[in-house]
Amino acid sequence: MLEEHFPVGLAEEWDNVGLQLGSCQKEVSRVMVALDTDRNTVRQVQEKRVDLLVTHHPLFFKSVDSLNFDTPQGWLAGELTRAGVTVYAAHTNLDAAPGGLNQFLAEKLGLEEITPFQRGREEHLFKLVVYIPRTHLEEVREAICTAGAGFIGSYSDCTFRVAGTGTFMPREGSHPFIGEVGRVEEVEEYRLETVVPERRLSAVLGAMWSVHPYEEVAYDLYRLSNRGIIHTPGRRGLLPEPMNLNELAELVKRRLNLPYVLVVGDGEDRVRQVGVVSGSGASFLRQARAEGLDVLVTGDLKYHDARDAEALGLNVIDAGHYGTEIVVVQLLAGLLQREAKARKWGIEVIEASSQPPVRLA
Repeated sequence: MLEEHFPVGLAEEWDNVGLQLGSCQKEVSRVMVALDTDRNTVRQVQEKRVDLLVTHHPLFFKSVDSLNFDTPQGWLAGELTRAGVTVYAAHTNLDAAPGGLNQFLAEKLGLEEITPFQRGREEHLFKLVVYIPRTHLEEVREAICTAGAGFIGSYSDCTFRVAGTGTFMPREGSHPFIGEVGRVEEVEEYRLETVVPERRLSAVLGAMWSVHPYEEVAYDLYRLSNRGIIHTPGRRGLLPEPMNLNELAELVKRRLNLPYVLVVGDGEDRVRQVGVVSGSGASFLRQARAEGLDVLVTGDLKYHDARDAEALGLNVIDAGHYGTEIVVVQLLAGLLQREAKARKWGIEVIEASSQPPVRLA
């Protein structure tokens, strides 16, 4: 389910997302959501007798040569293994997904007209054409649209159909839904076509095959030149009303429940066009400026990054890596609870409690 919302193909090449520890076949009744797999999280997992731990930051970023339980990482893996806990991570794929962390963060800050940054990885679109007997037209149409086909902008269930006559002859060894072996058959069919984003292609085809009555489904896929969704961690949006930079800094602190933020720029500057990149977003400074943003909200800004932002004339609010990402727990827990209710899963979803690794003394 998580990969339906946050496909692993959206992850950066250096990242390690998906199953970290355990088995995908494990039965689950209690799920915990956390930002990190650390000692505090492991203690909560053990106390709550959790079956599945879903985190944002991976337990293993890189391949390991050995699993020494005397090392910090090995100790975590050992404790979780002994507790029978499966660990799953959604990281940069969650950052970049349409309904992912940065979309949630932008909404949390109250931005309006939220869109992705204008540059990123563009998703390919495909045209699906499938031929269906009249008796099963609506069943197939509903199945593929439910699986993610037929979205054009703010519209869903976008399809086109035209009636025609299909011909075929079942051969030896076939088990036709209509017709007889060795005889040419004519059937009243519909040609149904729709658009499918690449990340939904597997799910849509699976849904089509599951309800289509034919033993051999006749369908075509065409890769389109139409522009698809831009996948990028960056989101941009508008404040409901312009405010000065200091006022926005206070708003960020309040909305993200932070004791402080760091600010680059003149506190009296009027701002309205705001960009957000959760975690470490210094690499987006030039792009944010090129897109005409007044201010970028991100984390992990280093000294020279701040100087670069000054030189670019870009205001920056550094709300911290932890501060911009801890909201992922709320996002994932809410998603899992909604999906569990819709799919009638008997699972309990728990939000892990955590503290930032660095604090003011």
